[in-house]
Amino acid sequence: MSNNPSFVLRKAHDVVFEDRPIPEIKDDEVLVAVKKTGICGSDVHFLVDGRIGSYVVEKPMILGHESAGVVHKVGKKVKSLKEGDRVAMEPGATCRVCEDCKRGRYELCDDIKFAATPPDDGTLARYYPIPADLCYKLPDHLTLEDGALMEPLSVAVHAVANIAQLRANQSVAVFGAGPVGLLCLAVARALGASRVIAVDIVPSRLEFAKQYAGAETYLSAKRQEGESPLAYSQRNAQAMTEQLGIKDRGPSGVDLVVDASGAEVSVQTGIIIAKRGGTFVQVGIGALGVQIPALSVLAKELTYKGSFRYGPGDYQLALALARQGKVDLKPLVTHRYSFDDAVQAFQTVRAGKSEDGRPVIKAIISGPDVSPDDLL
Repeated sequence: MSNNPSFVLRKAHDVVFEDRPIPEIKDDEVLVAVKKTGICGSDVHFLVDGRIGSYVVEKPMILGHESAGVVHKVGKKVKSLKEGDRVAMEPGATCRVCEDCKRGRYELCDDIKFAATPPDDGTLARYYPIPADLCYKLPDHLTLEDGALMEPLSVAVHAVANIAQLRANQSVAVFGAGPVGLLCLAVARALGASRVIAVDIVPSRLEFAKQYAGAETYLSAKRQEGESPLAYSQRNAQAMTEQLGIKDRGPSGVDLVVDASGAEVSVQTGIIIAKRGGTFVQVGIGALGVQIPALSVLAKELTYKGSFRYGPGDYQLALALARQGKVDLKPLVTHRYSFDDAVQAFQTVRAGKSEDGRPVIKAIISGPDVSPDDLL
């Protein structure tokens, strides 16, 4: 058995398994034996492009950040955890002393060390060191797979509950029915949304959203040859409002639009269909330089907000929703892989389906020497 087998991205399209040293921990940290890790779209972006915006892979980096595991070693000052505790891991350690940290917006910390965001290593290894207060003990009825999915669930909680401040009996439309979009729908439903609408270009994902979150669905129209993005978005929004009976004001309006796709036309369509005085939250990462219909934002007095990762209280609320059964994470896991098959796992996520044709929602990679069938 090697010390710390790790799945390392050296540059775009170049990944290898390396035996890294077992990390040392500080007095306020724990060393977690990582057992389950979900593959996020950002991991795939780094693998394919070697960068996301200004974050560029300039040296070898361990991938992965959606993880859960078992506490293997405890720092001298740690009182809240002990060896053997099963924990979900919040993978972003902040400086704790800057203005943003002190005002309760630590997700904006300029000195954050976030797993698998250059230059910091991620969690696809046997061991990962982490501040103890960023570990959340799992109740017995939740598996470590559930624990790994606390990360994307916290992204959805941050967008819907924290940034958007969704209130019960409001209506929500989510563009993009990938894992984060589906979880935004589930969180909205759990918080008492009167209506949830899923929008996507893939019929199978919409069918999943319908079954998973009780969502109404809209399959976006196909773009015509030579049609500009904004012209398409205006036509698409018109078709969507007619099909679903959406109005621009009153109880038939959409109070909150969440874009979890990052696609320019989704952003544009979402702004157009939002009700007057409504809220638009951007959580999906897309191309730089997206054109938005600013007149719609202005004339409808929309509140346009960005949502980045998660902040204080988001992991706790995510855990509470899962613990109470208000959000069920288990149906999201469609594919499971051993650590040795990590390359195949990433290829499957990138393709959107496995070799047998099954569509991917969430793929989970087990830790070294952990069976994919052992949910722990």
